[in-house]
Parts: sequence; structure tokens; C-alpha cells
Amino acid sequence: MATRRARRGRAVAAASLAMFVLAGCALPQPPGELPSAAPQEGATVSWGEITALALPAPDHRIAYGEDPLQFGELRLPAGAGPHPVVMFLHGGCWRSEYDLAHVSHAGAALARSGVAVWTPEYRRIGDEGGGWPGTFVDAAAALAHLDVLAQRHALDLDRVVLAGHSAGGHLALWLAARHNLPMGDPLRTTGEVRIRGVVSLAGITDLRRYAQGERGCNAAVPLLMGGHPAEQPERYARGNPLELLPLRVPVRLLQGAADPIVKLEQASAFAERASAYGEDAQIELIDGAGHFDLIAPWAPAWTQVEAAMLEQAGVY
Repeated sequence: MATRRARRGRAVAAASLAMFVLAGCALPQPPGELPSAAPQEGATVSWGEITALALPAPDHRIAYGEDPLQFGELRLPAGAGPHPVVMFLHGGCWRSEYDLAHVSHAGAALARSGVAVWTPEYRRIGDEGGGWPGTFVDAAAALAHLDVLAQRHALDLDRVVLAGHSAGGHLALWLAARHNLPMGDPLRTTGEVRIRGVVSLAGITDLRRYAQGERGCNAAVPLLMGGHPAEQPERYARGNPLELLPLRVPVRLLQGAADPIVKLEQASAFAERASAYGEDAQIELIDGAGHFDLIAPWAPAWTQVEAAMLEQAGVY
């Protein structure tokens, strides 16, 4: 399902192919530099390619809570501000072995394009306090902390976008939807930060359906929620973005056509239900892209990813 934005993004990608012809995975690289060899035709970006790169340092590392894992990295664009903000939640199956480092290049690229990027770490499966409800509590606390960051770093809280990749896409959508939790629910939003839009990159939108799988990230869902849907129906009702619609903000669901980890059905189910509520929820299916192309600034898919982020942030 291609939208006008998707078609325009592909056109820009084609026109910019020369910019990416040197992109690839030649290593080692100086800190913060992207690959410099051409990718093979038809190849998708691998996890190993992402993690082999030297990391660009953030401008600031800031605690948003007392736990050692309740911190985030802030990257700022050039200029005085106030800057639009993308809060970028990393993926990794909600598991402790995957931290925020692997989205550092994506965050740095977005900052170079004119938005401040707040990338929170959070307690995950395997961490003390991770899983239900700690992972959700941390995501909410990191979002609320933007109020504090804005006072110190010239952030524009009228232009806040939630974004996330894979499991981080789940958390981004959940944060935007939790205003629909019952009054009195401790996970319900208090309206501390107004969200302008959401960009989900291969996001897991329906925990119940995704938990039906038995491998990889699928098998992590019961660990996150403390059981399968039949065992913890109340938790799934409170933590599943698909069941908490409508969001009442625009949503862009970017999906690689060659993604073996999160299938298109996750985005399409969410878009279909959101559209039934009259929501602005659009899928951008990116031909040839795998799961990790969406967080690789050297991949052709990045043109569409960046365009979606900047559009939602009101940069253009």
C-alpha cells in the first residue's frame, strides 16, 4: 500500500542513489562514520552490519529516573532552537541484551537533518524491574522527562514525534494510545507532553497476534507480559496498541517488504482498525528493505524513514 509520501520518497531515493553508492559495511570505521562500500544488489542490512559500526557520541546522556537504566541520550541539531523533537525508542525484542546503542546512527542522522533526538534506555526482559509493568513505566517516564529537557535544551514541545523500531515501535504506539486506558490506571497518560504524530518502523502493533509465534521476538512477548494472552488478558488489554485505539494523532507505519521479523500484517491490521476510527494511519511499504534497513542511514530505505520523521515533526 503506497501513499503519496511513499511514492515521493522512492523518487527521491532513486534520484539520490549516487549518494548511497559508497554505502556498505567496510570496517573498521572512524567513530561515527557510516559504511563506505557498496551493498550488494538485493541485499538487506543485517544486525551484524549495524552493530559492527563505531558509535557516534550523543551530545548529552541524561537520567530520567533513579534506576541505572533510566537514562537517555539527547542529540541536538545545529542552531539555537527551539528544536522539534523525535523521541526514538529502540527495539531488540524488549530484551536486556539489546540496548539503545544500535539506533545511534539513526539518531545522529536525524539530528543532522534538523530535529532533536531523545533516545531513552529502559528496563527490559532480564533486567531487574523489566517486563510488565516496568518497561512501560520507563517509556512513560522518559516521555514525561521531555518537560525537563525542554527547559534546558531549547526543545519545541509543540512538535514532539514518537518513533520506534520493532519492539520500540510497539512502545511508541502504546505511549500515544494510553490516554484510552481507564481513569485511575497508573499507566494512563496525564497529558504531560502533547504528541504531534507517531512513526512506527516495523513496529509490533498487536501483541496478542505476535505472541502466537514461537521464535525470536514472538517468544519474547509472553516474557514481557508475564504470560500468554489467555493467562494475562488484563495486561494485554492495557499494553496492546491495537486495542487502545484511537490515537487521535497521525501515524506512519513504515515496513520493509523483505522483513522476516515483523511481517506486514502487523502494520496492516493496525492501519485497518485505525482507519475504521477515522484516523490518519498510513502504511509505507518499502520495496527491498529488510528489518534493519529502517534504522540504517546508509540504506536506500532511509530516505523514506527520514521524510516521515521530518513531516510528522513539521519540519516540512
